[in-house]
Amino acid sequence: MQYRHYKGGLYELVCMATLEADLSDMVVYRAADGSIWTRPKQAFFQLVEVDGELVPRFAPVD
Repeated sequence: MQYRHYKGGLYELVCMATLEADLSDMVVYRAADGSIWTRPKQAFFQLVEVDGELVPRFAPVD
C-alpha cells in the first residue's frame, strides 16, 4: 500500500516488523528512490502539526 508523507514524498509500506531490543512494533517502508526505511509504528501513523492543523505523518493513497 502507498502512503504520502505530509511533506509530499510517496512511500510503499513493505511490512510490519518487531524491534528485537524491546519488541516494539516497527513499520518498514520504501521510498520512490528504492531506499528502505524503518520507523516505530506509533510514529508512522501519528498526527503532526502543519500550519496549525493536525495531519497524518503518512496518509494512505487510493
